[in-house]
Amino acid sequence: MSVTLLAGSATASVALTQSAPAAAPAAAAAVPAPTAPVENLIVGYKSSATEASSNTAAADDATAKGKKAGKKAKFDRRLGTGAALVNLGGATAPADAANVIAQFRSDPDVAYVEPDTRAYAMAVTPNDTEYAKQWDLFEPTAGMNVPPAWDKTTGSGVTVAVIDTGYVAHSDVAPNIVAGYDFISTASEARDGNGRDANPADEGDWNATDGECGASSKASNSSWHGTHVAGTIAAATNNSKGVAGIAYGAKIQPVRVLGKCGGATSDIVDAITWASGGSVAGVPANATPAKVINMSLGGPGACGTSYQNAINAAVARGTTVVVAAGNSNANASGFSPASCNNVINVASTNRAGDRSYYSNYGAIIDVAAPGGETRRATDTPGTVTTPENAILSTLNAGATTPGAEAYKPYQGTSMAAPHIAGLAALLKSAKPSLTPAQVESAIKNTARPLAGTCTGGCGTGLADAAAAVASVTTTTPPAGSFENTTDFAIGDNATVESPITVSGVTGNAPAALKVGVKIAHTYIGDLKVDLVAPDGSVYTLHNRTGGGTADINQVYTVNASSEAANGTWKLRVNDNAGGDTGKIDSWSLGF
Repeated sequence: MSVTLLAGSATASVALTQSAPAAAPAAAAAVPAPTAPVENLIVGYKSSATEASSNTAAADDATAKGKKAGKKAKFDRRLGTGAALVNLGGATAPADAANVIAQFRSDPDVAYVEPDTRAYAMAVTPNDTEYAKQWDLFEPTAGMNVPPAWDKTTGSGVTVAVIDTGYVAHSDVAPNIVAGYDFISTASEARDGNGRDANPADEGDWNATDGECGASSKASNSSWHGTHVAGTIAAATNNSKGVAGIAYGAKIQPVRVLGKCGGATSDIVDAITWASGGSVAGVPANATPAKVINMSLGGPGACGTSYQNAINAAVARGTTVVVAAGNSNANASGFSPASCNNVINVASTNRAGDRSYYSNYGAIIDVAAPGGETRRATDTPGTVTTPENAILSTLNAGATTPGAEAYKPYQGTSMAAPHIAGLAALLKSAKPSLTPAQVESAIKNTARPLAGTCTGGCGTGLADAAAAVASVTTTTPPAGSFENTTDFAIGDNATVESPITVSGVTGNAPAALKVGVKIAHTYIGDLKVDLVAPDGSVYTLHNRTGGGTADINQVYTVNASSEAANGTWKLRVNDNAGGDTGKIDSWSLGF
């Protein structure tokens, strides 16, 4: 699979890692045949198979299946997810690769097999500097309302892994860099003279000529994409230079997976595993595992099993995974890792509060964030006509290899995703006990409506940093609110309602009605929680997310502007499974 950086035009490839090859989903057998040459396959064996734990058995199996297909196939290594990487001996024609794939798919001991595809970075290249130009952080129309959040948290104590092109030295990011790793396993693509190593320095991802990275590829300069993403998340702040990072108290862990012609799924899978604290054969343990991962990369195609297993394992370790939706002005369900489960999928908005013309969209988008536009949709492609409307961050001036440090504005969902990764770091710092599901819920539930329009779907709206942080740090209802502190028991497979009668409020409820909810329950994944207006209208606050996490203690924001404020409001809680019970401890309405 091919993956691209989700900003302008730079490209990069990606690979994912898994902790144990889980059984393939029902759709696994429908993975389309390869349409481009394939060098490697990723094979996941069922846990009952000898090949799942024995490298010797896996090597024998690869050789035998290759022989049956009339092609050499060799076991290369074990991925961090437990899957086997099988080398086909160089670029193999799609039809020949399909024959080898068919041999694996016909084996009942094989859970899944998929090509080791590539991903690419997406960024554009304009120019400029200084906080005053960072409209994406503070402008009321389409900014993410970050400054008020800094009163409560700056991200300290949280490490964010940027799985990208690596990091090129920049004095405005350097104070917040911790040790990372270079997961590019092919020396020619790494451009550092070797394969994997402990130096995640960005050596450049330029293409010297058209066609160098495939028939449709174009010559291009290096993007320094990972450094731009890192600056948005955690550039040093209040240091009298450059730009401000959203979570400037956090640390950045550069994890290099994208080099010349992008990056391989197998490398990205291992990077996800390692960054989140998992084990990868031949790679030293991560001394500072990340609690947030940012992946501003992707490519066409549905989420593969390799990606999904790696992401699931990372989330299980407590790491929030943020991905860019893609820059094809298409439904994000057709792109990966945007279409994977267990991620926060981020669309891009422009300075006017509309969906950026290039941003992917759809029902699987979770939330939107500023990604900017360096040109209008009607301007000539490739031009830079509105750099002031893009996202300014740290970069490098080198055309191919590193040169002087710089600041430049880029556009793309690659730029939107790190806004959410930075916000996730703020939340995790403000309340370290938050699970990835709770981080996602806090971001989505406090998003505000876009000032403009979003055709196709932009999730719950534009992320609001201050509101999200307040939702996880506020423990008492705001002044002037109405509250019910009576306990209401929540039984198995039962529905309970707690009422609040509002009186003396003029007109309708606000567009940002604050609903404080405190529920004690041992398994919130069983619960559906709704706000019921006096006229019976229902607003869903929580819908069976969070799995086995205990308790809800959160302030939700609801657009109730169509509802009369006075009357009896209800908090309705529906328990949808047996074995776990609890109570509504209290809830409040803030007008």
